[in-house]
Amino acid sequence: MQTLLQPKLETITLYYREGTSDKIYQCSIESQGDLFVVNFAYGRRGSTLNTGTKTSSPVDYDEAKAVYDKLVEEKKNHPKTPYTEGENGTPYTSNNGDKQVSGLLPQLLNPIDEKTVNILLHDPNWCMQEKLDGRHLLIRKQGAVIHGINKKGLIVGLPLPVFEAIQLFDADLVLDGESIGDVFHCFDILVLDGVSLQNRPYRERLVSLMNLLFGVQQKAIHYVETHFKKDQKLRAFDELKSAKKEGAVFKRLDAPYRPGRPNSGGTQLKHKFYAMLSAVVSKINKQRSVEIRLLNGEGWIPCGNVTIPANHQIPKVGQVIEVRYLYAHRQSNVLYQPTYLGPRDDVEQAECLLTQVKYKPEEETC
Repeated sequence: MQTLLQPKLETITLYYREGTSDKIYQCSIESQGDLFVVNFAYGRRGSTLNTGTKTSSPVDYDEAKAVYDKLVEEKKNHPKTPYTEGENGTPYTSNNGDKQVSGLLPQLLNPIDEKTVNILLHDPNWCMQEKLDGRHLLIRKQGAVIHGINKKGLIVGLPLPVFEAIQLFDADLVLDGESIGDVFHCFDILVLDGVSLQNRPYRERLVSLMNLLFGVQQKAIHYVETHFKKDQKLRAFDELKSAKKEGAVFKRLDAPYRPGRPNSGGTQLKHKFYAMLSAVVSKINKQRSVEIRLLNGEGWIPCGNVTIPANHQIPKVGQVIEVRYLYAHRQSNVLYQPTYLGPRDDVEQAECLLTQVKYKPEEETC
């Protein structure tokens, strides 16, 4: 009896490095029923990658292999950015639901000032965690189906190490955390064994999360360290500030999980040690810089220019970008010492409000 050979599901990771540029590109042949698709992921190494497909609908294996081979050849022989094979990297998974609505939304944080921070550091009803500098993601596992979900509720790709780690858990679940490179830093659990935990107090959800994560040996999903006592919080806060981390997050221990962002306040709050905002590119300047603008009740307000580093692509007009800065001048709204951090495909133009701006201290009004 003749045995039919199964088609080979190929995958490759390619790299390009020159100067400060450090890019990664992945391509794979993946099965879909009896047919096949060719998916890809690309971006700066260590960042959340963009994903897509070269086959708008499934095709037979020979056609998929031809598409795959052509794509790999093009990347290896590109006249300006020739990619080469390597052994390191952060392979990403893709899925046919990429950019579809998931039906889930994460709980988002409102900012607080230093006066409120000092109150919460001494309040035993609030715990504290590091404010991580990554992409906010939910991870949902239902049987064999695993999805990443961004802050807009859309299905996105996951780093392959995270995808493989989630497969090790037997239970259906939904986790909340920050994706940084090939690690998912987890700080909440919304579903366990198919049962919603959203209405349970945060302290109970944390216990369920710790029991889950510490019960499986894996390296890609990390529990976010949480501080409960006053002395712990004060010491950790000073250490984060001294280490020039992004900031701190405060969460009320008796609060349920509520998707979305409250108009003000809330039970999950953040304090950043330096200012950041999302702005819209309004003009491309010479010498690798762009003009940015923010929205207020009177329309769009110009907020100065920001230089685009050589290792980043210049964003397009209308694109939302993330900018770090020291402060802004109230009269002009121009940002002082702005630094380009990258594009934000999970933020809408309407969210780029002037109310984000932190003004120079002596210019603050009562």
